[in-house]
Amino acid sequence: MAVPRDFSLSDFSSLYKQYAPDVHRFALYLSGQRADAEDITSETFARVWASPESVVMATVKGYLFTIARHLFLQGLRKTSRHETLDEDLVDPSVGPEEHAEQSATLQSVLKELQRLPEASRSALLMYAVDGMAYDEIARVLDISLPAVKVKIHRARLALAGVRDA
Repeated sequence: MAVPRDFSLSDFSSLYKQYAPDVHRFALYLSGQRADAEDITSETFARVWASPESVVMATVKGYLFTIARHLFLQGLRKTSRHETLDEDLVDPSVGPEEHAEQSATLQSVLKELQRLPEASRSALLMYAVDGMAYDEIARVLDISLPAVKVKIHRARLALAGVRDA
């Protein structure tokens, strides 16, 4: 089902409410920075609002992720630097000992995630976190279906080695 180009503010509002958390999480995992993720998320929806094309509801998540990924890559080209995630991403419900152990594991996994090639990181996040199908990931990344499967498999192997260490 396509949303016509002249969709209303309420249509856009419901689109934003439904997909903004997914786009923000995806952008956060890609960039590693809350501020960058917020900027990417807002710019993604601004581009959808200003787009002359219709939004096809069956593929809207992939469409939004494609925009977010392109914005992230544009940002990389501009800044050419990586930074670590904010350390305020803690779960306040766990005890200090559990927190220290979980935090160390999480930091190791996130650090290794940032070391993965961008396409592998994007493919893994789209599959594992957002539950996207391989064929949709292939369309978003503009690569073949077997390449998506290989990238996800290799990314999982790299992260499994960190968790087991």
